[in-house]
Amino acid sequence: MNDKCFFRIALILSAVFLLSACERSQSIVEIKLGHGLDTQHPVHQGMEHMAKRLDELSDGNMQISIYPSQQLGTERQTLELLQVGSVGMTKVSAAVLENFAPDMKVFGLPYMFTGLEHAYAVYDGEIGKALLRESEPFYLRGLTYYDAGSRSFYSTDKPIKSPSDLQGMKIRVQPSVTAMNMVRQMGGSPTPIAWGELYTALQQGVVDGAENNPPSFYLSRHYEVSRFYTLNEHTFVPDVLVISTHVWNSLNEQQQKWVQQAADESRLVQRKLWKEAEALALAEVKAAGVTVTYPDKAPFSQAVATMFDNYKDEPKTMYYIQRIRALGEELKALKTTNERVEE
Repeated sequence: MNDKCFFRIALILSAVFLLSACERSQSIVEIKLGHGLDTQHPVHQGMEHMAKRLDELSDGNMQISIYPSQQLGTERQTLELLQVGSVGMTKVSAAVLENFAPDMKVFGLPYMFTGLEHAYAVYDGEIGKALLRESEPFYLRGLTYYDAGSRSFYSTDKPIKSPSDLQGMKIRVQPSVTAMNMVRQMGGSPTPIAWGELYTALQQGVVDGAENNPPSFYLSRHYEVSRFYTLNEHTFVPDVLVISTHVWNSLNEQQQKWVQQAADESRLVQRKLWKEAEALALAEVKAAGVTVTYPDKAPFSQAVATMFDNYKDEPKTMYYIQRIRALGEELKALKTTNERVEE
């Protein structure tokens, strides 16, 4: 979709949404949510729960209409629609959101987290809440984080067992400077490609591989053209539920509380669904003949260790890095203490 067509669609959407708003009772607020995922994806299902809860909390006076599978445009295009207020909400990867909130890049730094418990503690705590607000100057307000698991490499022609295997390989990445630097540091050639175009790019050899979590690898059917999946788990990059500040600011205080509560509750449902989806995805791709390997993560971690030195001249980013690492150490110490008590 070229830019001229996209902006024509944006204008049409704005007109249609305005007309539909006039036709509805003034007491009902409808928020349109567009995203690029399949309807079977745990994030979409979490959003469905949010829509249901908002309807219940508001006694039917607030509704969320969900448009999945890029019906309203690509991830970038949907974000632009939020910025002008044509669409109310979307899901965006934190890796993409770093283009609007630069410190979001801490989520994309490889081996930043010691594990899922550490990641959740960051998402749900003061660090995560502070980062959600950083995109507001760009008319994008973060509401909550959805679990997107850990990202790992998959490839078409050979398994990636160590960073040296990435030499000479073109790896699809999100449009994120951090993601590109990570692949480059490991020896690969980072190639940003839109998610909806990736299957064909893998099939035609435009890229040799990509990196993503198990449910996305499975539901996108990328396993049909990428027969090797290496669970090196280099990053835990969450999805972020975002609302247009134009829409948020048009709501009264009670309506804002309902939206936030519905979003928070949907996060808990999505995480449960995500855990189930990860197990199913790995079982299904293995059954389909994909070679799944579990490499030593140490060489991958060592290959990107110097990336953190790049942020010494960025005090705010280093502040977040240090806080996240300190929280990881606190959780580790707490776990050790609890284990001793149990003994």
